[in-house]
Amino acid sequence: MTVNVIDPPELEQEQAAANQAVALAEPDGLEQGWPLADANLALEDQGKRHLTRRRFLTGSALSAAALAVYSGEFARHEISILTRTIGIANLPGEFENFKIAQISDIHFDEYTEPEFVRRVVVQVNRLAPDLVLLTGDYISSGPLSHKFAEEAMGHCAQVLRGLKCPLRYAALGNHDALLGEAIVRESLTGAMVPLLVDQHLPIERGSQRLWLAGANDPINSFPDLSLAIPERPDGPVLLMSHGPDFADKVLAHPRGRLVDLMLSGHSHGGQVRLPLLGALSLPEGGRKYVEGLFRLGKMQLYVNRGIGTVGLPFRLNCPPEITLLTLKSS
Repeated sequence: MTVNVIDPPELEQEQAAANQAVALAEPDGLEQGWPLADANLALEDQGKRHLTRRRFLTGSALSAAALAVYSGEFARHEISILTRTIGIANLPGEFENFKIAQISDIHFDEYTEPEFVRRVVVQVNRLAPDLVLLTGDYISSGPLSHKFAEEAMGHCAQVLRGLKCPLRYAALGNHDALLGEAIVRESLTGAMVPLLVDQHLPIERGSQRLWLAGANDPINSFPDLSLAIPERPDGPVLLMSHGPDFADKVLAHPRGRLVDLMLSGHSHGGQVRLPLLGALSLPEGGRKYVEGLFRLGKMQLYVNRGIGTVGLPFRLNCPPEITLLTLKSS
């Protein structure tokens, strides 16, 4: 048997040959593997970014859907009862603490369900007001048919018949004017809710009185304040006018100085209000005085946010409102 004995110099030569073979297989040594590793890391990062973007879009879609459900099914039906004290300088003693409930902008049966309006009526009855005032837009005129709006007006009036307060009056809104004053008047009269269109009448307690006036819709019609406001009232004057921005024209009218309190709706308070941005959309005639109480010299203006919705069945940061106003001598 022959045994090959390798001397140390020959061992070094074989090790050098092996190292050269490795170098030939990978010419730049370990440096050649780094770009490949970097490429893998880049692909991994790209996948993570794609996954993050996908998660963001999915999360945004889910958030939008949740917000739509909340604003359409919950916020739209969360009734807010707001109480306000209104000081009036010439208030007769018989009307101290006189309570007025105001509801507005029902927009019956386009989006506002009959059962929801019944809930509103129940809430108003629980407040036991001395007077109930309805400041217009009982239905929506369009995009559904005129016949649909006419039938909705009849059904709305029947629900409003459930109001227990014997003193209740209504004004005309812009949607009501498009439907037709005669149709609205007939429906409300059948429900024992008189409609005041450029008319006024006294509300009496004992030997004292205040005057209630109702102006025609200022959005699609032409109110005549010389007819709506009494010429020589012997008590405070309350004016119903659907459009709040009409207050400026009331103030400019010769009889405007006689009005102590104007009640309006129309704006829906903006209906959808986003943090920092406010109302997404406001209607013509409801962009200056949007919601709440305003003091305009002697006259005060209160703008109710309304009950229903138009355009889309959503409310956000702007719940449906029932207002209870208590008159006090100031």
